Amino acid sequence: MNNQTMEKLYQMRLGTMAEAFKEQLNAPSQSSLSFEERFGMIIDGEWTARENRKLQSRLKAARLKLNASIEDIDYRHPRGLDKSLVLSLASCQWVKGHHNIIITGPTGIGKTYIAEAFANKACREGYSATRFRSTRLLRELAVARGDGSYIKLLARLSKVDLMIIDDWGLTPLTEDERKDFLEVMEDRHGLRSTIITSQYPVSKWHDLIGEPTLADAILDRIVHNAHKFTLKGESLRKTKAKLTHPDHQK
Repeated sequence: MNNQTMEKLYQMRLGTMAEAFKEQLNAPSQSSLSFEERFGMIIDGEWTARENRKLQSRLKAARLKLNASIEDIDYRHPRGLDKSLVLSLASCQWVKGHHNIIITGPTGIGKTYIAEAFANKACREGYSATRFRSTRLLRELAVARGDGSYIKLLARLSKVDLMIIDDWGLTPLTEDERKDFLEVMEDRHGLRSTIITSQYPVSKWHDLIGEPTLADAILDRIVHNAHKFTLKGESLRKTKAKLTHPDHQK
């Protein structure tokens, strides 16, 4: 009967439960536990395995390029990173509340790592996420506009709980790019959360966008409900390079 039970569990794709059941059969020490306790342990194992698979699926879909986590953020480097704000956002209530995060600062200061650490935490909390370099996002929107998949792409982007737009403002926007970006932000405004990283301070974004009316509309949907990190200082990459190659230090 036990073999039949295990076979049925495997056929129902409950392999973790089957293995937990087998483990209990081979562990005499667990015979002292009540039926409810033993059954609870089996269910807990299956639930944990399923949650882990869901998490791995969310992380894969997020396309994060760094193994970043909130717990591993470096506060020792003098870059003006507000630790209390990071910790207050770690609960992901800002994602639940559909707020945004803006991270600005010079290249190499760790903007992408911090952004992806927040995305990683959001995935662990059960939210979906995705990451784009700003240039790639705009390029995909342009291609979609040409091949007829524009509305479908906008719909997909509007459903992601948290979207990272990395390296915003590398080049001034064209007329079509301004309109495309406004469409994305309009669909997400008040319904989803967005993290934007940029080398430029927010005060310069209006000029980068270009057309005043569209710039006002875009910034209105990003800035006013955003938590802001303004980083400064020497590049972390340069600092680490100096530590790795002390002979190069003068």
